[in-house]
Amino acid sequence: MGATILRSTLRDSRRGLLGWGSGIILLVGIMAALWPSVRDVYDTELLEAYPEAMRELFDIDAMTSGTGYLDVELFSIVLPAMFLLAAVGRGARAVAGAEQDGLLDVMLLGRPSRVRVLVEKAAGLTVGVVALGGALWCSIAVLGPIVGLDVDLWALTVGSTAMVLLGVVHGLVALAVGAATGRRTRALVVAGTVAVAGYVLHVVGALVDAVEPWRPLSPFTQAIVNGPISTDVPFGFVTLTATALAVTVGGAVRFARRDIGIG
Repeated sequence: MGATILRSTLRDSRRGLLGWGSGIILLVGIMAALWPSVRDVYDTELLEAYPEAMRELFDIDAMTSGTGYLDVELFSIVLPAMFLLAAVGRGARAVAGAEQDGLLDVMLLGRPSRVRVLVEKAAGLTVGVVALGGALWCSIAVLGPIVGLDVDLWALTVGSTAMVLLGVVHGLVALAVGAATGRRTRALVVAGTVAVAGYVLHVVGALVDAVEPWRPLSPFTQAIVNGPISTDVPFGFVTLTATALAVTVGGAVRFARRDIGIG
């Protein structure tokens, strides 16, 4: 019965992953197609018209390069939001959604341990988000040279990994809360709150000196502080990985001890 739940999870999520992956590829295609038209627009005078705080936060001065353009237009807001929405939705459905739909009891008929169920669900979520990261990497690697986007492939790997880690961490928060409570809505609310709070801390910390010391606590800062398309691998990747593991363990402990159907 090895990895039966993992295989089932991946099979059931194929359509959703195909949809999100297609959306990412389409978005990259649109932004890549626009690059030849806009790269000469971002001259020094235009960039200096932006408020200084916005220029520093989003590194707008770098938009004259292909890497800077992708950082600002895709990797700062849009792609993190897409990866978070995809992962959090899957995480909330993984256990809590199955329980509320009456499918969790069926899943447990073969008497797999609850810890195993949660671990395989977490693995399925992670594999799915990694697949989205692969779609992102491939689309930029293929389309970039065609339109003159000069993006180093290693830097692109770091940027894609940042998106994957952001998605996985928040998706596992949703999965763990759902497993601990049995409530899909609660999982969505908690994971969404964590994401919004983290982003606000990331933004405000860049603008307000009093908040800046707390900024490294934000998953967004941990993931994208160096670019995110950068040849430097941030230490935050280690922190995000440790957070993902800790959240999974916490969810597994609570899930193993509570009564099914009772949040």
